[in-house]
Amino acid sequence: MTNIPETGRNTRVQTRLVVIQILVLSLLATLGGRLWYLQVRQGDEYAAEASGNHVQQVVQPAPRGSILDARGVALADNETRLVVSASRTDLLKMRDDGDAVLTKLAGVLGMAPQEVKEKVRLCDAKTPQPCWNGSPYQPIPITDEATPKQALQIRERAEDFPGISAEPMAVRRYASPGGSNTAQVLGYLSPVTDEEITKAEDTDSPFLRSDQVGRSGLERQYDKALRGKAGVTRYEVDNLGRVIGQAEADPGVPGSQLVTSIDARVQRVAEYELNEAMKAARNEFDRNTGTNYKADAGAVVVMEAKTGRVVAMASNPNYDPNAWVGGISAKDYKKLTGKDSDYPLLNRAIQGQAAPGSIFKVVSSAAAVEAGYDFDGSYDCSSSYSVGNQVFKNFESANNGPISIGRALELSCDTVYYRLAHDQWKKDGGINPKKPHDYFYKAAHQFGLGKETGVDLPNEVTGRVPDRQWKKDFWQANKDAWCKTGKKDGSYVEKLAYENCLEGNKMRAGDSINYSIGQGDTLVTPIQMATIYAAISNGGTLYDPSIGKAIVSPDGKQVEQIKPHAHGKLPISKATLGKFDSALAGVATRGTAAWRFGGWPQDKIPMHAKTGTAEVYGKQTTSWFATYTKDYSIVMTISQGGTGSGASGPAVRNIYDALYGAADDGKIDNKKALLPHPQAGLPKIKADGTIPAPKMSKDIVKDLQPDEKAEDEDEYAPVDDQQQGATPPTQNTGQNRDTRRRQRRTARRRRVA
Repeated sequence: MTNIPETGRNTRVQTRLVVIQILVLSLLATLGGRLWYLQVRQGDEYAAEASGNHVQQVVQPAPRGSILDARGVALADNETRLVVSASRTDLLKMRDDGDAVLTKLAGVLGMAPQEVKEKVRLCDAKTPQPCWNGSPYQPIPITDEATPKQALQIRERAEDFPGISAEPMAVRRYASPGGSNTAQVLGYLSPVTDEEITKAEDTDSPFLRSDQVGRSGLERQYDKALRGKAGVTRYEVDNLGRVIGQAEADPGVPGSQLVTSIDARVQRVAEYELNEAMKAARNEFDRNTGTNYKADAGAVVVMEAKTGRVVAMASNPNYDPNAWVGGISAKDYKKLTGKDSDYPLLNRAIQGQAAPGSIFKVVSSAAAVEAGYDFDGSYDCSSSYSVGNQVFKNFESANNGPISIGRALELSCDTVYYRLAHDQWKKDGGINPKKPHDYFYKAAHQFGLGKETGVDLPNEVTGRVPDRQWKKDFWQANKDAWCKTGKKDGSYVEKLAYENCLEGNKMRAGDSINYSIGQGDTLVTPIQMATIYAAISNGGTLYDPSIGKAIVSPDGKQVEQIKPHAHGKLPISKATLGKFDSALAGVATRGTAAWRFGGWPQDKIPMHAKTGTAEVYGKQTTSWFATYTKDYSIVMTISQGGTGSGASGPAVRNIYDALYGAADDGKIDNKKALLPHPQAGLPKIKADGTIPAPKMSKDIVKDLQPDEKAEDEDEYAPVDDQQQGATPPTQNTGQNRDTRRRQRRTARRRRVA
């Protein structure tokens, strides 16, 4: 026996030890298995990922391709500027989110601190412009107009400007050659967004965070070709960020050049004439409203008649697209989008919709012939036409007696079209037809109205043909409001709502009558009407209007020509088309446009025209002037500008004078002619891919301006598109130049010869 206590293990302790040993062995086995899996089974994959963690990529943006006019003159290209940028990532690491640095930077750049801070904030639904809508991880440009002194200050005092860089960069330049603007046609650029990057990931043209993309105009339409492909160089770096080697490099590809059908010289003349016409209209008194015309917007299209190529396209008001380069300021953004801006970003040539007035009568004339009415038949051009208690008057109650459809076009006689449309409406079954032919509405669709023309510009609008289906859809959408506000004996608007509530889904006699002269609910765009009048000129082919003419690769070895494309034919026989041609020539020589084409060399360059003055409820009349020769179609419109020939006529005549080198007395000076024949070929492309441009003066309009000012008129001015009273003399009456000038509009501006 011993006094030492027994310390042997009991059964419970032994069990616990076994369990612990099993757990330890299990954990060791699990860790070992996982280690084998990571290092052996997945070793190569994780080694590659680890290597990727030590690769940094440097992006070299691709130079964006130039946009050239038909002769090779640059409308948009690139230039090197000193760009000051801020890294939002670096600024947010600071205690005050970079506020002090941005304030100091503003002092160096001569900008307001608030303006600088606004440029680096991110855009969202609650943040107004200016703001940054690109990637938050990309350097944000503050200004692209830094001076060398400012850039040197920033670079030499880098410790005072953390997150700020000042580097020479290639930036977009909108050159305005010859004084041309071309803003709405060219469009503008802005940084790519994260959403756009994500959407384009699996496409053949993915975005990089440094990319600038087209937001409107040709910059957007041809963005993929113009943008090119940025170069990316990947460097191996150690854990301290030091470069230890180059992993790989993807060379950049510069953007292609876009050759357009625009002629910068004609573009400048078109812009100038449109602006001058609007200024002149604002000096004219409107008897209907008791005020001067507002002439608040306008557009003009110059188109090649045989191809649909656009030679000039002007929209007013316009803007300077360079305002977007390097980020737009709050002041400039308000000018472009504010309530008082008249919205210059709109391209009114393709986005401006208005009732066409009498230039629509070519559609109604074609519809009447298709319906069986004789083009050379006799139709009463009375002073008015009555339907029930409603009287539809001819303009100024002119009464010209029985005339043909051709003469009705020349004089723009409304009552002839009232009768034709109303008679056909009755033949179709009146207010409750069973199987109406609807010739007048079908003709509009066949002429290409109510849909896009296919012009190679984004966001074109369709206009509107108010046919039976449109009436039903519109009534369905608005009947509740009409029935709520309409009153049988109320104001004009209330009466109209009352009538629409009862039968707004039906085609009434008044609807067809108003429609026949381009009034009522009909809407068209200038590009649509230019396409139609070009088709009348070329024998009936409706072409897609086009601006892009060719895409030229950076090295010049690949040239992708953009051929004209037709989308339809006018519903007019050759014989009838010939009669249309004669009637529209009559408009220019003895009809409503004759007073604007006095002295025109009609024997050498036959001119054809149609004037239009459209009424708009609550506004002043819209001026329309549609014309064509064998080479070109020109259509101009001025919102709240007055009559067709009165407001738009002189400007259109001046554009033709510039194209053909025509003088007031009918003589043609080929040396002054800008483009007497459309340019068929492309500009010369050198072996290295460059396209040399011809010399351009600073302002082509000043070069073409005559030495003398046009004389003031005018005791007599012939009546306009609906003023059928007197027939103006033709160019063959023996009048001299001074006599013709006196018959032009009061206080006419200096002409472009």
